[in-house]
Parts: sequence; structure tokens; C-alpha cells
Amino acid sequence: MEIKTIRERAFATPLCSPAYPMGPYRFIDREFFVITYRTDPALLRAAVPEPLEITDPIVHYEFIRMPDSTGFGDYTESGQVIPVSYEGRAGSYTHAMFLDDHPPLAGGRELWGFPKKLASPKLAVHTDTLVGTLDYGPVRVATGTMGYKHREIDKEALGRSLSETPNYLLKIIPHVDGSPRILELVCYFLKDVQMKGAWTGPAALSLAPHALAPVASLPVLEVIGAKHYVADLTLGLGEVAFDYLA
Repeated sequence: MEIKTIRERAFATPLCSPAYPMGPYRFIDREFFVITYRTDPALLRAAVPEPLEITDPIVHYEFIRMPDSTGFGDYTESGQVIPVSYEGRAGSYTHAMFLDDHPPLAGGRELWGFPKKLASPKLAVHTDTLVGTLDYGPVRVATGTMGYKHREIDKEALGRSLSETPNYLLKIIPHVDGSPRILELVCYFLKDVQMKGAWTGPAALSLAPHALAPVASLPVLEVIGAKHYVADLTLGLGEVAFDYLA
């Protein structure tokens, strides 16, 4: 294989059978269950990388069902997103993500720098309750519950917020000697968001300690609220907001 051919084809590993296709990546009927809670401010500051800043000790715990995703298929994800600000603009920083499908795990880490690990998240309706769970191996590390569609909320306002909010990630790609080759703060946006419904209700969240899935390291001090919504959207490719090695 010629060097020119390698350069043209090398967008993902392995070269001869990439783990995921080229984007854009469109998600149909993507279902979110997001529980917002208050946590320990000192622990939160220690978890958020500079130059991002936090204003309130708030965390969004997410369970996301993605039944129809371009190139990625059908999978579920769960993790923590932290409200932050960068250069005076409000945004979100993805602190931890766990999912059950290899292509989006590989693509998410390699393209954007999503902090994804393999686990077993679930999101489903049980009678009158929306239930999200995260298992790491045989251990249950997160359980979220909400009354199912108790009250509608403004889906259009929520959709505008999803489209306008910058999202930040810490992208880490090591060199062959283990030192960082790429170390960047990446920014991306959700695009072409089409909201299909949004609801709220009474909610609860339980996080359990785990050595390799340490979601409980940002403990739940108070549940503030929850949202359940469904949307079609495109995951936009990113840009470098800050280069730690420059």
C-alpha cells in the first residue's frame, strides 16, 4: 500500500477495517434522562480542568438511549456532565461516560476525546417510572428514577439550549512512549436539533462507590430536578479550544 493511499484512508483504526465510518453522525429518537444534583464544591473543582471554570457545585447525571445512530447502531450511554464557563461563556464539560457499544466508544475517544469506558447502562420505563441504571461488570454503580411524563416542559426552549451550548472535552492521545502526543480542550456543538417531546417529574439518584467507575466521587448532596426528552440531532465535529502542549 502506497504512502499516499495510507494518508487518504487513515481516518480511524484499524486501517483496513475502521471501527466506525466517517461522519456526520445523525441520531434519531435519541432519548435523554438527565438528573441535576448538587455536589461538594471542592471535589467538583478538583475534577474540572483549567481553563474551564465552575460557578455552582452542580452536576448533570445522564442516561441516554440511542436506538438509531449513523454508523454506531443501537446503544445506551450514561455519565456525568458539569456546567462550566470558558472565557465568560456558559457551557458543559463531560466528566465521565460509560457505554455498551465499541464503535461509538472508539470514535468518541479518537475524534472528540469523550471520556468513554465500556460498561452496561440501561434506560427503560417500568410501569409508572422512568429508570436508568449503570452496571460496571456485576456491580451497580448508578440508579436514577423519575415519575414518567408527569409534566411537559418547553421543548423548544430546551432545544435552543442544546443547540447553543458549547460542550467541552479533554482529549488525550498518548505518544508511543506513553507521554501525551495530543492534549487539548475540545469544543463541539449539537446541530440540527429537532425536539420531539420533553417532560419532568419527581426524581431520585443513587451513586455507589467503584474503583474503576468512580461516579460517586462527585456525591449526591441534593437532587435539584430532572428532565426526560427525545430529539433527533447531529453530533457536530469539534474544534480545539485550548492546547495544553502549545
